[in-house]
Amino acid sequence: MLVKAKKSFLQRFYLVEVIKGLGITMRNMLFAPKVTIQYPEERRKYSERFRGMHYVKATNGVENCTACMLCPTVCPAECIHIVAGERPDKEKYPVQFEIDVLRCCFCGMCEEACPKDAIKLSTIYEMSQVTRQVYDKDYLAEQRGNK
Repeated sequence: MLVKAKKSFLQRFYLVEVIKGLGITMRNMLFAPKVTIQYPEERRKYSERFRGMHYVKATNGVENCTACMLCPTVCPAECIHIVAGERPDKEKYPVQFEIDVLRCCFCGMCEEACPKDAIKLSTIYEMSQVTRQVYDKDYLAEQRGNK
């Protein structure tokens, strides 16, 4: 035999529970600290140690990279591709220097391995794209100005 308990008017419409819930919501809206950042207008302040977009350093308009192949060797994501060439003065340079940013895990090992400090990681963190893009030497050289 099923016994049904009689509910009062307030219990039938969950009025007490709704008012309690609204009280909790209002308390959190009015008195709790704000944690949401309105992104395009407000920017989060990152540490100076933050690792973002790569860039290639240059001195007097010539990149410091000597195509020693240390950065692609130590890269755990295998996202760096270098094709080496020689200048007339017998110095090696990268004919092709590409970084696939979608594969990169931004570990900074390429930056640590470079003996000439040619590759650096900037604090640029806005890298979203509609299509997949592999960044070449010219683009990475431009990025140092945006650092």
